Amino acid sequence: MSLSSRLRRWLPGCSLLLALWGGIAGVQAQTTPPPAPRQIALDSVSVAPAAVDISGWLLLDKDIQLELGGAVQNLYNFKFAKADKQFYSLRRRYPQHPMAYFLLGLSTWWKMVPTNVNDTRYDKAFLAYVDTAQAKAEALYKADNKNYEACFFLAAAYGFEARLHSERHNWRRATTASRKALIYLEKSREANDLSPEFLFGEGLFNYYAVWIGQEYPWLRPVLFFFPKGNRERGLAQLRQTSESAFYTGPEARFFLVNILNSTRGNQPEEAYKVAQQLARQYPDNSRFQLDYAKLGFQTGKFGESETACRSILQKYATGQVGYEAYTGRAAAYIMGYLMQFKYKDVAQAKDYYQRCIVYSEQAGMAKKSYYIFAQAGLARLAAQDKDLPTARRYYRAVVEDGDDGQEVYQEARKWLRTHPQ
Repeated sequence: MSLSSRLRRWLPGCSLLLALWGGIAGVQAQTTPPPAPRQIALDSVSVAPAAVDISGWLLLDKDIQLELGGAVQNLYNFKFAKADKQFYSLRRRYPQHPMAYFLLGLSTWWKMVPTNVNDTRYDKAFLAYVDTAQAKAEALYKADNKNYEACFFLAAAYGFEARLHSERHNWRRATTASRKALIYLEKSREANDLSPEFLFGEGLFNYYAVWIGQEYPWLRPVLFFFPKGNRERGLAQLRQTSESAFYTGPEARFFLVNILNSTRGNQPEEAYKVAQQLARQYPDNSRFQLDYAKLGFQTGKFGESETACRSILQKYATGQVGYEAYTGRAAAYIMGYLMQFKYKDVAQAKDYYQRCIVYSEQAGMAKKSYYIFAQAGLARLAAQDKDLPTARRYYRAVVEDGDDGQEVYQEARKWLRTHPQ
């Protein structure tokens, strides 16, 4: 797996390091490398709350939070039209503030998440919103360089811009945006004591900066210009944000699911608990439901996983907003597995495996993960039925489409050797 794809897999949402590979690629393509970013430290002392004038800061305004509580719930529950209506109202009343534009950009981002951010239909709208949020925040920052709220929105908006450009392989733009995000992250962290909202970006950076340096030693000369990070501190900051932040709390919990379930995090039970919390709070968010279903399956909670998968497939079949073939493919595979091994229902297992293959093709995910596993499942069922031609056809597909490092690939090779045509 390439470094760029590994980074996109590990940092889905708002990474400030995501474009580092783009920076390296950009340097390799030039005869003269770009100037190195200045060294940045994130360990300065936070300012005392009493020392900051927060008048006009919508991020900390309790009345605004009360007003937008339903909008944030609707956004993460994929009721985008309802959420956007409230964000438009906020924009009409505060046209010079970045908050409404950023929230509209965040809403647009989550419209892309169900397709693993592969859907490019929303790119222009998303970039327009974050660009406007950056312009509005920059104006506030120029008027007052102690406006940490403006720095927060600048760091977040540039971080999201970097993520989208990296997804689209626009490495130079991703690198530029990520460097700007990091500069404003440094400035905004001075207000960490004012609100847990400010901890989110630093928590992400602290956790992932260490991981990248350890995983890819050859990147260390580039990382020299960035903060060193602190994985334990980053994880603690994300936990704090997830528990107490109003706007960034759901995003922090979303990241915690991925971190805790990673090979490095190695806490699938804890990841499951966070995923369960998100799924229950936002029952129509397809990504949260999928994470819950997959982690329930992974940790042996088959009943809960089955319930979640059935719900996902039903919502996909009825065309509910956010339920795409990308989501359906994993749910169909899990159901196929459960039908095969839990219920011993061969006909149902075959049906679900075949649906997984179709959904994978529709999502542009053929020849990957669940697609391969479904082919192997169908091959085993055919072999069990003594239908050797069908078993041979599916096992050949596994060999042709799979990776030689996969167990199912080795299984297919072995079966084909022992069952020549």
